Amino acid sequence: QVQLVESGGGLVQPGGSLRLSCAASGSITNIRIMGWYRQGPGNQRDLVATMTSGGITNYADSVKGRFTISISGDNAKNTVFLQMNRLKPEDTAVYYCYIKRLLSNYWGQGTQVTVSS
Repeated sequence: QVQLVESGGGLVQPGGSLRLSCAASGSITNIRIMGWYRQGPGNQRDLVATMTSGGITNYADSVKGRFTISISGDNAKNTVFLQMNRLKPEDTAVYYCYIKRLLSNYWGQGTQVTVSS
């Protein structure tokens, strides 16, 4: 089993920045992909950014150049970060941490990001 603990959401003005963190613990060997998805009101859950165990990144077109995904870790814990700059009102959503380990998918509980003046 993998446990995911997210932090870093909140309210920010347009043009501002936030950094999301997701700490993974438990059975964290053989992780293939770590990343972030988001779900706005009335919308489906969409990919924001992912990184493979080999360091290959994938970003949604809407966040390219503004968001950066990174990962740090040791034998006990891996943490995936999402640095979000130049935030826009349309970035408002619940952001979910995601991990693919072997053939299983794991999701965090979600953290609210609201971009509003």
